[in-house]
Amino acid sequence: MSDYTTLYTGEDDHGPLLVMEDKEVRLLSFGDNDEQSKLLKTAQHIPMHTYLQAMLLVLLFIKPKRVIVLGLGGGGLIHALRNFDRGINITAVELREAVIEVAKRYFWLPIGKKLNLVHQDANAFLADADHKKADVIFADIYHGNGVDEQQLSEAFIANAAALLKSEGYLVLNCWKEHSRDSALLALLQKHFCDVRACLTGGGNWVVFAGKQARQISASGLKAEAQQLSQQLDFPLGRSLTRFETWE
Repeated sequence: MSDYTTLYTGEDDHGPLLVMEDKEVRLLSFGDNDEQSKLLKTAQHIPMHTYLQAMLLVLLFIKPKRVIVLGLGGGGLIHALRNFDRGINITAVELREAVIEVAKRYFWLPIGKKLNLVHQDANAFLADADHKKADVIFADIYHGNGVDEQQLSEAFIANAAALLKSEGYLVLNCWKEHSRDSALLALLQKHFCDVRACLTGGGNWVVFAGKQARQISASGLKAEAQQLSQQLDFPLGRSLTRFETWE
């Protein structure tokens, strides 16, 4: 990352935080060679990471009014959702207060009445259960060493399912090796009728767990994806080619 200029260096109980940029992008990093968030400075709503692009495939199945984002990072998902529909109520839950402050200061977070920032552990937030039910829960809880294992636990998945509306979706960002995790699949199938997944070019395994079964043909999905690509302002075709039922 030697080509980048460092804008901010800090540390909290969970480790380091760095903000860097070049002419085109701004990065949030939690350690050496770690890209936690990457925003295009001239078009912050276009996700730079393939896993974020893939997570937005959920919009093919549901047009959410209320979403919960677990793991804020630099707010890339929030920028994309706000561009898609300015009316969505977004609650973003972040364990690290320093990350919230950095996102507000350096990553153009769209602060307003429709964005609720919560400084809390995601597991505690879900277990609290005293929240309005959401249409979509996006879980992207990562630290410097990778995915937070609690994101794959029975309690986490059960609490997330309970917090979703009857047609809601849980979207999990995992690693490629989780595609062989039969225990995780069984847990999801216990709480959700429709479990699909997408393997990204970056090696992420993005899971979409729906509370209702959806029947849509491949050609129907392709047509919907073309329309959604226009709304999101980036092409979804590459993600869609690796999108399938997980069974």
